[in-house]
Amino acid sequence: MKKLLCFAAMLAMTTTAYAQEKIIVFHAGSLSIPFGEIEKVFEAKYPQYDVLREAGGSVACARKITDIHKPADVMASADYQVIDKLMIPKNAKFNAQFATNEMVLAYNKDSKYADEITTENWPQIFLKNGVKIAHSDPNLDPCGYRSMLVTELAEGYYKIPGLFDNLFGYGDSYQNGEENKDKVVVRPKETDLLALLETGQYDYLYIYKSVAEQHHLQYVSLPEEVSLKSAKFVDQYKMAEFKINGKKPGELITQTGAPMVYGITVAENDICPANKEGAKLFVNFVLSQEGQDIMVKHGQSVIAPAVITGDATIIN
Repeated sequence: MKKLLCFAAMLAMTTTAYAQEKIIVFHAGSLSIPFGEIEKVFEAKYPQYDVLREAGGSVACARKITDIHKPADVMASADYQVIDKLMIPKNAKFNAQFATNEMVLAYNKDSKYADEITTENWPQIFLKNGVKIAHSDPNLDPCGYRSMLVTELAEGYYKIPGLFDNLFGYGDSYQNGEENKDKVVVRPKETDLLALLETGQYDYLYIYKSVAEQHHLQYVSLPEEVSLKSAKFVDQYKMAEFKINGKKPGELITQTGAPMVYGITVAENDICPANKEGAKLFVNFVLSQEGQDIMVKHGQSVIAPAVITGDATIIN
């Protein structure tokens, strides 16, 4: 039955361009703009391939491969640990750490206290009555659990006891629907929240710096001790922890604060075998100078050369 579902899904993705081989790429929502350009440049260079991209929360994308066996050739995660924890060894054999980012707080000109908020006072602004904040779902998207980790770190950095509980009240994990809807808006991935910010459905959004810059948003930068940007503060980041849903019902995985690092891999699935040649070419293009230049153009720092763990021979 699973093989029939796999065949049906692959058939649904075919087009009239039968001569082209499909490369199905699942990727973090924050990679949508740079990967959109990478797709165009890659297809121009390799016209025999047609890249089909599907954006989503990185955890959700990984679970589509591991749990429902959706066809996928490449997986690119906003947190390399998603690949390590959810996909390796069964659904991936290597992990290439290729890009970095940092957390910021985005807003628009109509956000409450927009003319007052700074790097120094944002926790006090967030705690004010009437101020509404937003984050993505921690169980589906790394940006969501990173929002939690950033707030935990901010509680210590700014010396504001109870900041996390007073803003969220989630304890050490989040379950759908438990947020205070008068204070917090949650959606599956951070890019789902952009339109709601523009229409004034809330005031401030925890988001990646690259996404804020790609969409020309105003934002508050965070201290490096809080923003998950710098390897200099790796020991400090480890002080923050938040639990997300694991591979099995009722299982929880602890996410620990760490510098933000993206990972990319070739998907492995016995039921829906990957287009390994196309996947290998695509991953190598992302890791190439040309691919890195596109990432930097769209506001993301790169790791050059990429740090590859596991069986690197797959793409060599």
